[in-house]
Amino acid sequence: MLSPVSSPAGRTASPTVSRKRVAGAAAVGAVALGAATAAFATTPAQAAERAGASEAQAAAHQQIPDARQFQCFSNIVERESGWNPQATNASSGAYGLVQALPGSKMASAGTDWKTNPATQVKWGLNYMNERYGSPCGAWSFWQSHNWY
Repeated sequence: MLSPVSSPAGRTASPTVSRKRVAGAAAVGAVALGAATAAFATTPAQAAERAGASEAQAAAHQQIPDARQFQCFSNIVERESGWNPQATNASSGAYGLVQALPGSKMASAGTDWKTNPATQVKWGLNYMNERYGSPCGAWSFWQSHNWY
């Protein structure tokens, strides 16, 4: 036999009513959890893009250990491609993390330049170092011109 349940206000509810309240609260919680989960639901393409961005950032951290230089590199890549290794500029054809134009320039860093974020980081870092002295030199130029 189930005993009556007291509410915080001191009222007594039957076990059946209490189970309904608990079930109702669980349903509300499930709906809230479902809505929160839906906010993070992605298509396979979005999930792949996020995975590519994460892989690209890890490759950049590995190749650019200096925190300041990494941040400058990141500032440019975030604006150029959003860390999407397959980003393509529809009008110019620029490609990849650092928007190389043409993208095939990155082949000098590796034959896998179209698909490997580490190769794109390697090429972009070399480009920034040769042309601007460092990623922060490139970032400084980018801030003045909105390109580098």
